[in-house]
Amino acid sequence: MTKELVFALIGGLGFFFFGMKTMSEGLKKIAGERLKAILNIVTKVPIMGVFIGALITCLVQSSSATTVMVVGFVNAGLLTLAQAISVIMGANIGTTFTAWLVSAMSVFKITHYALPLVGIGFAMNTFGKTKNARFWGQVMMGFGMLFIGLGFMKDAFIPLKESQHVKDIFVSFSNNPLLGVLVGVIFTILLQSSSATIAIVQVLAFNGVLSFGAAIPLILGDNIGTTITAQLAAMGTNVNARRAAMSHTIFNVIGVAYMLFFVYNGWFVKIINFVIPGEITTTNVMFYIAISHSVFNVLNTFIFLPFISLLEKASIRLVPKKKDAVEMAPQYLEKHLLDTPPIALEQARAETVRMLGIANKSFSIAVKGFLDNDLKEVKSVSELEQVVDSLQSEITQYLVELSQQNLTQEISEELPVLIHMVNDTERIGDHSENIVELAERKIENKLHFSEAGIKQLNLMWNELHSMMLETEIALQKDDLVIAKKALDREERINGLQIELKQTHINRLNDGTCSLKSGIIFLDFVDNLEKIGDHLSNIAQGVLGGMRWEKTAHKNK
Repeated sequence: MTKELVFALIGGLGFFFFGMKTMSEGLKKIAGERLKAILNIVTKVPIMGVFIGALITCLVQSSSATTVMVVGFVNAGLLTLAQAISVIMGANIGTTFTAWLVSAMSVFKITHYALPLVGIGFAMNTFGKTKNARFWGQVMMGFGMLFIGLGFMKDAFIPLKESQHVKDIFVSFSNNPLLGVLVGVIFTILLQSSSATIAIVQVLAFNGVLSFGAAIPLILGDNIGTTITAQLAAMGTNVNARRAAMSHTIFNVIGVAYMLFFVYNGWFVKIINFVIPGEITTTNVMFYIAISHSVFNVLNTFIFLPFISLLEKASIRLVPKKKDAVEMAPQYLEKHLLDTPPIALEQARAETVRMLGIANKSFSIAVKGFLDNDLKEVKSVSELEQVVDSLQSEITQYLVELSQQNLTQEISEELPVLIHMVNDTERIGDHSENIVELAERKIENKLHFSEAGIKQLNLMWNELHSMMLETEIALQKDDLVIAKKALDREERINGLQIELKQTHINRLNDGTCSLKSGIIFLDFVDNLEKIGDHLSNIAQGVLGGMRWEKTAHKNK
């Protein structure tokens, strides 16, 4: 490879990626929150999920973006694993649209108009009077830069037509499709874009460097390589999100494995020739590659569609739940019980107790990590907080639906109390993340507390921990005596907060504590006290809704 070829290829790829990113961001802004709304209407009908996945991927021009979005929705509990699988299948179909877009350069001299498009797009983006006009300008800029990049890559590959060595390498992909698949996987992993890999394959074929037969294994390998992005996005997420990413990998790997049988026998090429009969030339080979990409993904989707439940089971088997993992989905909120309000209210209360237990666990882990200077200890806090957030949404929605039933006066009065309890519980989860941030600052800056300060913190924490346990039991058993004990502890916690702040100021004055350590210390104490306030609200809710309503605002 000459220096000019390498530079042109790198620059062309840069323009292509930047153009794709710019166009994708513009389209996302135009669609706005509608993308999320579209995903939220996915039903249990798999074909609807496939259609929506394909539609969104056509809009954002990236199957990786759609898959990452789906993993995020599963992580937030907005999509079930089965629903996510159908959307991911659709994303595989939607991503083939980019190959069709690139194919246009073999028929229309789009590269001639790429620069004017960038200029017009820039003008619209800069001077557009409305947001939509500016966003469409961004889309036009991205579209133009994408084809400028393709133009650079096309010119870069022209000298390769004369290299017999390069041609021999690509011919080996026709003779050994497995090797071609492997190269396609590696290329896509390195580029982190299936669209870029397919575009390079199309440009090579257009320049006569790569035959259509040699392109097919690269296309198949591209479909495996693109699953790595979803796997990376799923790192650090909950178990269902990781399973969604795994289902993407299983779906594409198995699809490529059985399709290789047809490739080795030459049947795949015959299928494409049946779809588009005629001679394959450098002029139309780009379209043949786009069709091959679409045929594989459409066939694979419709073969797997009836077996989504098996794909779901395989993902669950390959990504098992940890022993201490917390289930994100509600355990007690049965919709069919809404017609029986007293029972439905008890189910909502049981789910709130479960939510409070998870929030308490999250806060306890965060505090332990803070006091022990152990960040490994707090890794699960983020996941537990996501569960708490999800449960808040689910329980609130359930209670809103319950409020629309024919209710007795007693149940009508209990509903707002329970909703406030749910909100207070969610705030406990938020304070867990605050403590994690304080722990990170404390450890990163190597800050230390005096022995006397640590002893006081442990004293306040022990009091709060006891209050947490008592509040949870009081809510679970509707025990007024234990609720009163929890409230008594809150008064002692408030007293300890004042005492800790005063003694800490004394330590600052006599130089036994640094200013930076002091800020972290006071923030930690304040977070403990605020948790006490939220637990107090819940305990007061157990004692009586009316009293709680009057005092809750005071403890916000």
